[in-house]
Amino acid sequence: MSIHPRATSPPQSVSSVAVIAMAAVLLMPGMAPAQEAFPVHPSTQEASVRVTLEALGQWETELSNWGRWGPDDQRGTLNLITREKTRQAAALVHEGETVNLQHFVTLEKTIDSQTFGPTDHWMSRVDPDTGEPLFALDEIQFSLHDGMLSHVDALCHYRTEVDGQYVIFNGYPQNLTKDGCEDLAVDRMGTSYVTRGVLVDLPLMRGVDWLDASTPIYVSDLEAWEEFAGVTIGSGDALLVRTGRWAKRDAEGPWSYGTGGAGLHASVLPWLRERDVAILVGDAVNDVQPSGVEGIRRPVHQLTQVVLGLPLVDNGYLKDLAATAARLQRWEFLTAIQINPIEGGTASPFNALATF
Repeated sequence: MSIHPRATSPPQSVSSVAVIAMAAVLLMPGMAPAQEAFPVHPSTQEASVRVTLEALGQWETELSNWGRWGPDDQRGTLNLITREKTRQAAALVHEGETVNLQHFVTLEKTIDSQTFGPTDHWMSRVDPDTGEPLFALDEIQFSLHDGMLSHVDALCHYRTEVDGQYVIFNGYPQNLTKDGCEDLAVDRMGTSYVTRGVLVDLPLMRGVDWLDASTPIYVSDLEAWEEFAGVTIGSGDALLVRTGRWAKRDAEGPWSYGTGGAGLHASVLPWLRERDVAILVGDAVNDVQPSGVEGIRRPVHQLTQVVLGLPLVDNGYLKDLAATAARLQRWEFLTAIQINPIEGGTASPFNALATF
């Protein structure tokens, strides 16, 4: 266990938020340069929702969950998934119908795949002379942050700076070694959770197949959905926000969704803290891209992981879930999540199911 003397004291300055977040998103080794440019959505600059770096700095203190579950906590808001919450989720199973929430890597080389490293699959026992397989054994290689992979980010994935030191959630120093993260790695987050899932399907509510690239989602949209669907998002919930990324991709092909994708606007951050969401699942990168906050690309990633301790799932496969929920007219369900305990890992494939 690392020494983390400031575990109960949230970061006091946002001076490095932009630099650290941009480094985490733009400068990761092996990441291909952006091939498309998208304009900032004009609504993000309206006074009622506009977020500045100064506001983010205040929220680092005001929204902090540092120390909430003790100085040694490494699970963050997953602590909100209690036994009682699991029992409540089990009561939501009526039809016994289960839907997959994961999209796995593919071998296709496109603008939205293999951006952090190559994907490959091969038979591992072959005849050296003929090249023919000798036995049914194989291997696979892929990046845990691949653009086609549904994955849950470990809480060590993003960092901020306090008194000249890089720190992560709960005040741990971000100690990185060749073997991964020393603290808040994905293997420290627990391996299995069952909770209530709530789907927010904004394309359905708006009568479209998908949201246009760079469409921001605000608190007003989330609360309009609650009224539309007759649900209230609350403590310990898995919140699944569908923008229609996979439907758009199926219809129009891949695009640079990481630089021009619909998603949550930074103004949603206080609402996520107030509602005590346990895990946030998006079908793209969760943040609207561009973010609309000058100087930082992914403020939702930055503050949820570092300040709230709220794990994010990128690239969740919500297309089949949306179809099933619409057919059943039910947008709450049991969600079962399994996390691969990759030692020191910065992420895990998002192995999850929704059962109605």
